[in-house]
Amino acid sequence: MSDTFLRRVAWIIANTTYRLRTSGCKHIPDDGPALLVANHVSFVDWLIVQGACPRPIRFVMYHGFAKLPLVRFVFRDAKVIPIAPAHEASALRDTAFDRIADALEAGDLVCIFPEGEVTRDGRMNEFRRGVEKIVARTPVPVVPIALKGLWGSFFSRKHGRAMSRPFRRVWSRIEVVIGEPLAPDEVTASGLAERVALLRGL
Repeated sequence: MSDTFLRRVAWIIANTTYRLRTSGCKHIPDDGPALLVANHVSFVDWLIVQGACPRPIRFVMYHGFAKLPLVRFVFRDAKVIPIAPAHEASALRDTAFDRIADALEAGDLVCIFPEGEVTRDGRMNEFRRGVEKIVARTPVPVVPIALKGLWGSFFSRKHGRAMSRPFRRVWSRIEVVIGEPLAPDEVTASGLAERVALLRGL
């Protein structure tokens, strides 16, 4: 499955299931590496970000999701980078950081959700400092991204367990707001969280 095909599928799904509005695409570099960071609202955030971006993205994703039977082949073809907390699988976590560095050094876009989990109450969780470790090892521009409108969707946790109720919201308005990139020496986890919150309008 080619990168172009995956991007087209992501765009079609994002724009047929939702009414997707994207602003700030000019802040995504036309070529070369960058680290994209976004808030984590739902289990399809990666799909929405890819649908809004003109370039293929390597997503960093919790390893349990990458093993799900219905989507593991899609994630494999999308070259998803599986990751785990150090207390759960330290070797896998270290391998993930190696693969992130390799992807950035190869000129790819890499996207990470620094909260580490999908929000359970609609509010942003604290951004973890792994993002600082990434740019310290591989200094690249960091692009903050805010996802808006996905809280309350079928794929969010607003009503408890995600994807456990009938799918009813079709063509809901959602938005991807892409902010100005930060130089790697300006990056802190807390500072990125503030940037994303501002882009969300909070």
